[in-house]
Amino acid sequence: MESQAKAIFAEAGLPVPRGRLAATPEEAREAAAALGGRVVVKAQVPIGGRGKAGGIQLADDPQSAYEKAQRILGMDLRGFKVEQVLVEEAAPIRQEFYLSIVADRDRQANVVIFCAEGGVDIEEVAARTPEKVIKHWIDAAVGLRGYHVRDLAFRAGVHSDIVKQLVPIAQALYRIVREKDALLAEINPLALLEDGRLVALDGKMQIDDNALFRQPALAELKRAAGEHPLEKEAARRGLAYVKLDGHVGVIGNGAGLVMATLDMIQRSGGKAANFLDIGGGAKAEVVRNALELVLMDPDVKSVLINVFGGITRGDEVARGLLEAINSLEIRVPIVVRLAGTNAEEGLALLQGTPLTPADTFEEAARKAVEAARA
Repeated sequence: MESQAKAIFAEAGLPVPRGRLAATPEEAREAAAALGGRVVVKAQVPIGGRGKAGGIQLADDPQSAYEKAQRILGMDLRGFKVEQVLVEEAAPIRQEFYLSIVADRDRQANVVIFCAEGGVDIEEVAARTPEKVIKHWIDAAVGLRGYHVRDLAFRAGVHSDIVKQLVPIAQALYRIVREKDALLAEINPLALLEDGRLVALDGKMQIDDNALFRQPALAELKRAAGEHPLEKEAARRGLAYVKLDGHVGVIGNGAGLVMATLDMIQRSGGKAANFLDIGGGAKAEVVRNALELVLMDPDVKSVLINVFGGITRGDEVARGLLEAINSLEIRVPIVVRLAGTNAEEGLALLQGTPLTPADTFEEAARKAVEAARA
């Protein structure tokens, strides 16, 4: 969560605003009074998009902070109930930048990403004008040197006065990535204030789960932040499930096929709502359970079931889907692509049902994306 990332940032010497956590409106009012002046009341949940969802609000005085906290606390933001808010001093912003360091698996190196147009619309900036997003891949043997950061900043058109502050901030962020085993450390926005200071107004980190055994403090923070309720339910059912932020529910057999399905949905202009792998040799009950879980997600507007049978039999998958149709309330279109072992038998069983068949992987993704938009 933001407050946790900022605590790590502050410990590493990065400039962050003064702020306090509050679990009640009364605590938010006290925090605002202690900080003085205008404050920002921010929902503390482990997801992005809080501002657009109403989870971040400005307050002019302590009573306003109380009222804003009263509205935000208890909100449901994409499945996460807001139990704490961060009350933070409001900053007079002159310009917003974007700065992050991300693990690039393809190049097997960390990459620094910098843009002189940060803020909530950074994705649009990257899509519309990718030349404004400047990158530098870090040679681990060399590290992130000052001249690397200066080169990034100058290519982004940043004034030299700001670059002097940017160099130690970027280098501190890189130290955090190395020391905390982070796959991502992001500051957005990195704000230039009216008084000329650069301050990390928001922060995000993603820690490599495989390294948590040597990061016990971070493992505890992750536990405290909590998993998405659907991920908890999936764990209870023994399903491999990850909640994502799109609208097409995805069920497949095998992690590689499911990831390829996510890519194909993206290529077709959509975005997956989840990753669900039923594994190899799944029986009908597993398929039914998987579909029921995906349908619990209110974000899901269509479902794509993509099964390539090896030890998983198409007729067994079809029986699971028939059980689901007969026992669940199906409110969204479901596209099914079956191939491999007993696929013909499975498709024969599904004839006459409201499910939409697809002959190819590409066709299935296109139909699922179109159905989600309808």
